[in-house]
Amino acid sequence: MLACDSRLGGDSTECLAEAVAVPESSPISPAFNGHQGGNAMRIAFDHLLLARILFTVTTAGYAFATIIADFNKTHATNPKWTPHARFHVVWQICSYVGFGLMALALIWWPGPLAIERLYLVALMATIVYTAFFTALIAMPLYGGGAYDDNGYQPFPAPVPLFAKVWDVNITAFCIQAAILIAGVLAITGTAAD
Repeated sequence: MLACDSRLGGDSTECLAEAVAVPESSPISPAFNGHQGGNAMRIAFDHLLLARILFTVTTAGYAFATIIADFNKTHATNPKWTPHARFHVVWQICSYVGFGLMALALIWWPGPLAIERLYLVALMATIVYTAFFTALIAMPLYGGGAYDDNGYQPFPAPVPLFAKVWDVNITAFCIQAAILIAGVLAITGTAAD
């Protein structure tokens, strides 16, 4: 029995990891035998399933967490915001939900071009997260702020290496960016098993 490999047509939802006994003399993978004699155990890992899971988390971060984080009195119904600013944040939330639903379909819908679809999902998430960091860096140009007085306040840093307090949005988006990078590495198969 060969290990699950979705790039060869297997469905990555059928297996996450599959242990396969491979005889020592097998041409499949003789290098996996760490000792002389007996059977070697080969562990195959489905990198595409891992990428799908990681991209699902990253998509949920920009598409669905924004409903909870932004569709309330800290953003969309913030009394200190102008009506037009509230309009833009609701537009942003709705757009992100739409893109998120499309990304989830690309991630989990069965069919051809699975790897290519995952790269497209990675590109979509990269655009969202890069736009966040661009807006963050450009705040001095437009008078922006990472938080409002009546919004989500920074919290004490659990590990105060760089700062004594951490901003909620910056922390969440850094974690999401790291998950996105791990997903891209999983697509290429270079992620650590």
